[in-house]
Amino acid sequence: MKNDGKAKKICLSYSGGLDTSIIVPWLKENFDNPEIIAVCTNIGQEEDWAAIEKRARSSGVSKYYLVDCREEFINDYLFPINRAGAIYEGAYLLGTAVARPLQASKQVEIARAEGCDALSHGCTGKGNDQLRFELTYKALAPNLKVIAPWRLWDIQSREQAITYAEAHNLDLGEISRENIYSRDWNLWHMSHEGGPLENPWRQPDEKMYHLTKSPQDAPDKTSEITIDFVKGIPVGLNGEELKPLTLLTRLNKLAATNGIGRVDIVETRMVGMKSRGVYETPGGTLLYKALRDLEMFTINYDTLNLKNQLSQHYSSLVYAGKWFTTARKALEAFMVEASSYTTGSVRLSLYKGNASVLARKSPYALYLKELASFGRSSYNHADAEGFINLYGLATGVTAMVQNRLDDKAGQALDMKSIAGTYHDK
Repeated sequence: MKNDGKAKKICLSYSGGLDTSIIVPWLKENFDNPEIIAVCTNIGQEEDWAAIEKRARSSGVSKYYLVDCREEFINDYLFPINRAGAIYEGAYLLGTAVARPLQASKQVEIARAEGCDALSHGCTGKGNDQLRFELTYKALAPNLKVIAPWRLWDIQSREQAITYAEAHNLDLGEISRENIYSRDWNLWHMSHEGGPLENPWRQPDEKMYHLTKSPQDAPDKTSEITIDFVKGIPVGLNGEELKPLTLLTRLNKLAATNGIGRVDIVETRMVGMKSRGVYETPGGTLLYKALRDLEMFTINYDTLNLKNQLSQHYSSLVYAGKWFTTARKALEAFMVEASSYTTGSVRLSLYKGNASVLARKSPYALYLKELASFGRSSYNHADAEGFINLYGLATGVTAMVQNRLDDKAGQALDMKSIAGTYHDK
């Protein structure tokens, strides 16, 4: 991206972290002292918001917005991706990936209201978040200029970024050369990257974790909970109907106390490189576990098989930042329809890092005891013979033909044998 040095009013997605803190003075130095509008989004991270606003203003922003997106985040992003079963590369529950389109959309709203001519973010040139922000920009504000400092400046590392901040007397809070993890936090998860984690053979330090207890330190007794769903969306806990924010907050606390939700993976970034990340997703892990079980109870084979396949496509779209696309919206419509009878309750046991399904119930259960029972039932066992003969016809014919061709004597294919195997009773 070429820096033409022209921008009068820039809307910056601001977190108060290292990258966005140094971006403010850098933009002023390199774009002829433009006005900077900072937009901070509350998506569940427990921050000292007054301190973040003070940090933003001291760094040189002219206006500061704090947008509370928690309810919207849960209702329109988190619960839908859980309903979709979206999990990237079989492990990552997409906590950061699903948040960026929402944050970028709020940034665009304020940029338009303020008459900004440019948008800026603190994403690096080697990560995924640059895609997630900028694909949202393209979908919602393709006319606005995009300034990505990490792709323009000479700073090449977090250590250099800290040096730049110190030279400009910026308040970095807890950030230091010793505490150098890159973290992202919201209602769904906390991610940890960088620092000691860049050695894949090194086990994470216990003090790195912020949300969850170590499984070894979790209670020595099991906790049992019941999660209630309506059409694939969680609505209650232990029989009590709860608002989404209250429900997710309680699940986060229950799972975290029992050491549930930790994942240490090496994932494939969109730019192609492998990257190690450690994620804490406590409540989300419980919801994912419970809903997958309820789906097996209430969705027929063909629909569930298709849903499981499309879930992988859905997760890839979300990971790549393609939230505001026709493909993602079309898949969402399928997930809504496929989950239209996924209503019921799942009972879980929580114990030292593990969540196990104990039982489930639903008014739309496809499990019929009178059919599945090993005792007396209405099922006619004799029907199975004809089913097996037809279902296995291709397998039997293939085997007989190939066996004949493999026979060096070249004996004729015994059609009478085939006919004798597949005959009408």
